[in-house]
Amino acid sequence: MTSSFKVFVSSVQNELEDERLIIRNLVNTDPFLSAHCTPVLYEYEPASADKALEGCLRSLDNCQVYLLIVGVQYGTPAGELSITHTEYRHAKQRDLPILAFIKGERIVKREGGTDVLLKELEADGFKYKRFGNVIELQKEVRAALVRLLQDQFGIVPTSDENLIADQTIEATSKFESQPLMRIRWEDLNHDMARRLVGAAEGRNIDELSSEDVLAGVMLRGLVWRESESREYYATAAGVVLLAKDPSAVFPQCRVLADAYRSSEPDGEPRDHEDIRGPMPKVIERAIAFIDRNTRHPMKVVGLNRVRLDEYPVEAMREALVNAVAHRQYEDAGRKIMLEVFSDKVIVSSPGLPPLPITLVNLRKGTYRPCSRNPVLAQCLSYFHRIEERGSGFRRMREQMLNHGLDKPLIGTDTGYFQVTFPGPDDNIERLRVPEQLMQVTPAVESQLNERQRKMMQWLVEGKELTSRQCKAEFEVTRAVTAVDFGKLVEMGLAEKLGAGRSTRYRLKEPVQSSSNRQVKSINRQVKGKYGED
Repeated sequence: MTSSFKVFVSSVQNELEDERLIIRNLVNTDPFLSAHCTPVLYEYEPASADKALEGCLRSLDNCQVYLLIVGVQYGTPAGELSITHTEYRHAKQRDLPILAFIKGERIVKREGGTDVLLKELEADGFKYKRFGNVIELQKEVRAALVRLLQDQFGIVPTSDENLIADQTIEATSKFESQPLMRIRWEDLNHDMARRLVGAAEGRNIDELSSEDVLAGVMLRGLVWRESESREYYATAAGVVLLAKDPSAVFPQCRVLADAYRSSEPDGEPRDHEDIRGPMPKVIERAIAFIDRNTRHPMKVVGLNRVRLDEYPVEAMREALVNAVAHRQYEDAGRKIMLEVFSDKVIVSSPGLPPLPITLVNLRKGTYRPCSRNPVLAQCLSYFHRIEERGSGFRRMREQMLNHGLDKPLIGTDTGYFQVTFPGPDDNIERLRVPEQLMQVTPAVESQLNERQRKMMQWLVEGKELTSRQCKAEFEVTRAVTAVDFGKLVEMGLAEKLGAGRSTRYRLKEPVQSSSNRQVKSINRQVKGKYGED
């Protein structure tokens, strides 16, 4: 028997849309539950109630657990019973495990059909839990699913997984799960949605149909369907990640970037950008802002001539992803701030770390991860290839130290959480060359003879070589130099320019990583606006 099952979430949709989305998000983002469970919310209702019921029951037949949430309303009738009531009886008939959660205490006045459903639930002997808010609901649902996994499969979470889950639930903001009716699915950035679903599911984006993309973003809590109009809309998280301009709905969804000439802010930054757009794109544009406002010295190491970044790109990206994923979105008056100085880079995010995380344990690296916005955190990890969520500060520290710089500083300032990256200042020579930028590795160099190594040294120094020069220098024939140059070209170390007597060779620039190519592309797009410094 497999240790993975589908959980059918049953409730009156209009009344309990928030609860439905928060449960889907819990199961999808909790590290333990997501490894063993898949939430199923039937949101593709046809026009008539009868056909809706038929589709719901067909979907329920493919599930192994029935999870019922009951509020005040009884729901859409489909014959004598509501759709939800019929789903309950169908699950009972199939002898599925039934997990029931009731919103509010016994004294809450409910519709007549709802009272009948609750009395039937009690008569059938099923245990249920009451909840008053979405935090209580998440705790009860997780506890019930964990108990079910343990009873049926003998699978239990670690104590760390339990603690992380408790802390994340306590810290979770209601912001990202809001089922808004501001932006329709048709008006979202479908290219971004396709990239996200492809990365999340490990699929080729060209092979994804439009239906695949829509289903993928719904599964991840970014889009929902309004039951009466049957229109698809973005949730708050969907707006942040996929809207063409999220700041039109949430003014706080922007990054204000300033670059200063000195180590202190002044009234006239040399470069400024108010960066708006889908937040994954905003992060890349912020990286490009850092790229064009910091130094890029050339460094010769052995047989390599490398263009260095003043700061490690991945550490900058990690800080910006954290700022977007973990900021306090309820604070609509403040934006994420990016400041580039002559001796440091500062990323400031509105809101302090959610309890129980403190600055002390962040600095020591002894914290257990929890996220204020777990859906945003998970989806951004797909966009930016961050595989091990929750260890961002450790990675940033390692990346800075490996780059030859001091570790980042963590602090707060007037309600902002700040990460400061100290730069090399005047000592640019302290920057280290990352191994992935070394074009001539020891393994490659071992394949070159002494003559070819000397030729590479000249190329690294910026010289262009001809067969005539090498023939005279090494006292060899033209055929020998042709073999030498052919090998350097074949190995991707040199490139040929011109033809005939004007033929010459120069150092071939190393292939840039996809992220660096994207930075360069974004910089080219904005160069006309900002010019060159």
